[in-house]
Amino acid sequence: MWLWYDWRAAAVADSNCNILDSEEWDGWRDTNAVCSRMDIIAHEALTPEAERLLERFPDAKPLIHGDEELPDAEWPLPTKEALESLDKAAILLSKRGVDAAAGDPDRRLEHILKASDELRASYITIEGRLVEWVGLFLPEARFERDRNALAKKVVEAENLEDLAATLGIGMPPEGPTDAEWDSLKEWAVSVKEIKGRLDRMENVVRELASLHLPSLSALLGPILAARLCVEAHGRARLARLPAGTMQILGAEKAFFNHLKTGAPSPKHGHIFMHPWISRSPKWVRGKIARTVAAKASIAARCDEYGGEVWGQEAVDAVAARVEVIRTENSKPRQR
Repeated sequence: MWLWYDWRAAAVADSNCNILDSEEWDGWRDTNAVCSRMDIIAHEALTPEAERLLERFPDAKPLIHGDEELPDAEWPLPTKEALESLDKAAILLSKRGVDAAAGDPDRRLEHILKASDELRASYITIEGRLVEWVGLFLPEARFERDRNALAKKVVEAENLEDLAATLGIGMPPEGPTDAEWDSLKEWAVSVKEIKGRLDRMENVVRELASLHLPSLSALLGPILAARLCVEAHGRARLARLPAGTMQILGAEKAFFNHLKTGAPSPKHGHIFMHPWISRSPKWVRGKIARTVAAKASIAARCDEYGGEVWGQEAVDAVAARVEVIRTENSKPRQR
């Protein structure tokens, strides 16, 4: 015995393909109601008609329309008008899906983070060009500690002599022509503008991450929290990851190389960016990464499942544990 159903009707048939009973829904002219029915079918749940028939025929095997196991019976298929209403509902559902995607914090965070990464890559390139260009005329200048301020100094300088005075160095025997100086200055303006744009974009990332991942942002910082969320393809999936996966998230190539060739397994991925790990001695980074990843997985679950938002007290407790690990492992292990 089979219980056949689709978005509009349901029927029960015996092994001889005889329809024992059927029910049909007459509300298919309402597009919103049809959308609700399609959502039921999408989640492979029973429609109200199917539920009522199943109560009367508990031995029937529920199978949705289109299943290959169904016998060839006279099922109550929808009319042409009902199918036209179904097409309208499908279009409406597509529009709703697009609207929902536009407001999805995970996708918004992904786009703004990747855009800021691409902009930062461009900024590093053009800033390096500016440093080399200025260094060509002022070889005595050193910008290792103040690269970010160079563009502003070039923009504010009237000429190379003015820039040399600002940097506190002497003038070279030969400087650029007026046209070349204008080009150099325009390049510096571009560097300064892109830096400002990059700062604004990263502030947006911090704002979105603090709202979408408040506990994880409090623990790791909003930029790193956003990067882990994007790497995991969303907050929901990030919350389901075990601590070990959280620890090496972003180091997939090294991990699969470890599985393939037997090379040493990676001890950390993106989480290495946190100062607790990156500023610790090499021999203790793995232990700290495991601890931080375990706490990060808990914070991500609090964000996803509505747990209490982490405050400074919880973060300080993790920091204290990290300090204990550093103290207990102040020297590398003897091999």
